[in-house]
Amino acid sequence: MRDAYLVGAAQTDFGSFPDESYRSLFRTAFEAARESVPHGLDADDVDEAVVGTLGVGGRQLGLSGPAATEHVGLHGIPTTRVENACAASGYAVRQAVQAVRSGMADVVLAGGVEIMTDTSGDATKYWLGVSGETEWERLSGTTFAGVYAQMADAHMAEYGTTSEQLSHVAVKNHRNGAKNPHAQLGFECSLEDAENAQTVADPLTLYHCCPTTDGAACALIASEDAVAEYTDDPIRVAGVGAASDAVGLFQRDSYISIEASRRAAETAYQRAEITPDDLDFAEVHDCFSIAEILAYEDLGFCEPGEGGDLAASGRTALDGDLPVNTSGGLKSKGHPIGATGAGQVAEAFEQLSDDAGNRQVEGATRGLTHNVGGSGGAAVVHVFEKEREVAE
Repeated sequence: MRDAYLVGAAQTDFGSFPDESYRSLFRTAFEAARESVPHGLDADDVDEAVVGTLGVGGRQLGLSGPAATEHVGLHGIPTTRVENACAASGYAVRQAVQAVRSGMADVVLAGGVEIMTDTSGDATKYWLGVSGETEWERLSGTTFAGVYAQMADAHMAEYGTTSEQLSHVAVKNHRNGAKNPHAQLGFECSLEDAENAQTVADPLTLYHCCPTTDGAACALIASEDAVAEYTDDPIRVAGVGAASDAVGLFQRDSYISIEASRRAAETAYQRAEITPDDLDFAEVHDCFSIAEILAYEDLGFCEPGEGGDLAASGRTALDGDLPVNTSGGLKSKGHPIGATGAGQVAEAFEQLSDDAGNRQVEGATRGLTHNVGGSGGAAVVHVFEKEREVAE
């Protein structure tokens, strides 16, 4: 199979935009992604598109993928809509990489978009249920925050993880988000703010939970045959891994690990021929603070049970050994469900292009993105690396 390269990526601001539609947000992200390509890229160069979205808040179900791509001038190309809950556009990126590697396309657009703050009709009522197990958990009253609260309780009981350690995740990510002009909650918070905030689902407080968000993001994937047309400094998609698991917590053997994340990471590392120690930064799925702590363990950044200590140690801070969520993560940057995975890739592109401003990880040559669907029913992991650095 051919190598695939990330040649451009961008996102809109994340937040609440009552005057925007899913089409207008997608256009903003697409045009910004095109502008990020070093040598430029015309819409006519795109052979195929994959769009991730849950779609309810934008009131356009079914053909929302083609409706978005037609709106930005991608006429006639094959467009696929991917719906995989919060991992929708992470999987869209994976599908784009597969299309390029297989030889079916030379340039593929992978994007995502979501309108979550539209309060008309019943859209909002179901937002935080449809990302999880709907038949038993949601209909019996379980919320999305409630599912992760159960996971936090279990992790605390098994390993002694504390609420303060959860709060360290929030403080770090808000500190990073305050440096990100695209962040929805672009302000810092203190440990006391996080600890003393209103309880949402015990033990999770408001600062342990991501916001409800509108936004879009796009990534452009090119083949090894076409990459030189778009950049002199290629960013290779070194490894991709994906996995699924039971959607409902009641169907799983353990609440203290997300097995889909673990399996996806193992595959991505194997294909990239690296270990976690080779990473310079990571964007992980922190829809709730406990999710970042689980990610530390599932992605091999530390041993099981050590995630809370790692969060409090400062090692995952912007100036730490392995900066995590330099963008602010879902917690601060925001979590527009269908756009989140592609938004993580946009951050990786900026970091590896030395274009992340005061969030820049010095000397970054290899990074990871980790996107989870719901409470772990699906996960996808990408490893990106600067090819020029690898060649040396």
